[in-house]
Amino acid sequence: MTWTIWMAAVVVILTIAALLKRWETRLVLFTAGLVMAILSGAPNVALKAFVANMTNGSLITSICSSMGFAAVIAITRCDVHFVGLLVKPLGKLGIFLLPLCMLVASCVAVAIPSAAGCAAALGPTMIPLMVRAGFHPAIAGAAIIGSITPSTLSPGSSHNVWIAKLAEMDVVDLIVTYAPEVLTLCAMNIILVTAMIFVFRDYKRPAPGSSEPVFSVEADARGELPEHPSVLRAVAPILPVVLLLLGATVIPQIRMTVAEAMIYGSIFTLLVTRSNPETVTKEFFGGMGKGYANIMGIIIAAGCFAGGLKAAGVIDALIETLKHSNDIARYAANFGPFIMGVLTGSGDAAGHAFNQAVTPYAADFGMSVPSLGMVAALSGAFGRMCSPIAGATLVVAGMTRLSPLEISKRMALPMLINLVLLGFVFEL
Repeated sequence: MTWTIWMAAVVVILTIAALLKRWETRLVLFTAGLVMAILSGAPNVALKAFVANMTNGSLITSICSSMGFAAVIAITRCDVHFVGLLVKPLGKLGIFLLPLCMLVASCVAVAIPSAAGCAAALGPTMIPLMVRAGFHPAIAGAAIIGSITPSTLSPGSSHNVWIAKLAEMDVVDLIVTYAPEVLTLCAMNIILVTAMIFVFRDYKRPAPGSSEPVFSVEADARGELPEHPSVLRAVAPILPVVLLLLGATVIPQIRMTVAEAMIYGSIFTLLVTRSNPETVTKEFFGGMGKGYANIMGIIIAAGCFAGGLKAAGVIDALIETLKHSNDIARYAANFGPFIMGVLTGSGDAAGHAFNQAVTPYAADFGMSVPSLGMVAALSGAFGRMCSPIAGATLVVAGMTRLSPLEISKRMALPMLINLVLLGFVFEL
């Protein structure tokens, strides 16, 4: 190995250490990539990757418009009406309440692809509902975290947009192609998290005739559902997803881009809520800005990091190794992003780093770009879901007044089992 590869190995170790210390993810990835490129004598490689991702039209339009729409949904409280319409029919279902709540939460996750955002929208309502029914707050919180996997089916997911670009296919076609595999893993999540009830003895049936819950948890004002949820408001969060899926399948005449669907959804939301157009417009563009800063920022920084690895010769050496062993590539995609997700609490950083450094060369070692990309993205997501320092876990831990470790230990076994199944489901 050359000295630049040894240098890159040291930088990567320092990068992981910095991420473990919860330093700013974008700063760490950008700095690491630039340092590797400079020491390799090719600083322009990292900077060109930075500029290329910064001006990537397909990524910007999809991600920023989705985040703008999410901001509109939040300010108009349409997400609360959506949750209310789904939750109210559940009633008293005993132990079956938890898997049904996870099913409802999975539907919401498609409309709200941000893990922390989804947890913030669902937790105040669903956690008290499950706790009052006799579930321990920790398993109620784990049920919310375990329901976030379907966000992979969102057209606004940054991973979907990036993988579709690499595979030169439409993002909706990518979602439709891999929906059966993702839904299989979602079903396994529900089954496995429900099984944790028995492992941790987290369900105690309330005494007959007693109005006092077995467990208790505080709920904030956002957990107060509208007494009569509006159907039109409840439709708003999922309207863009419905339009995109219909256009890609049964009604090709209405086929449209992700950005167009998000704009239609925002206009519909404005009309049915009769909100102030000025306020909605400010929120939409504010959400777009946050989407660029928080999501595009990670993609840009990860691209710079991948550029540094390329300049140091690490990627070329890695590809040559993978060409001679599909097993190494499969294990790297399966376990690499997962471990990074657990350690750093960020599935996005782990998935994007792998998908920018390795996935573009999948064909060189006999694999499919979209399959390898989806496995890496899901692996990082599974790692984040059982990490005690992930944003969504911290949000839920705050709602339940528990240590994040209490939630993470209930997620660990389900995520490890799903991780093992991941490569088989996607047939890597």
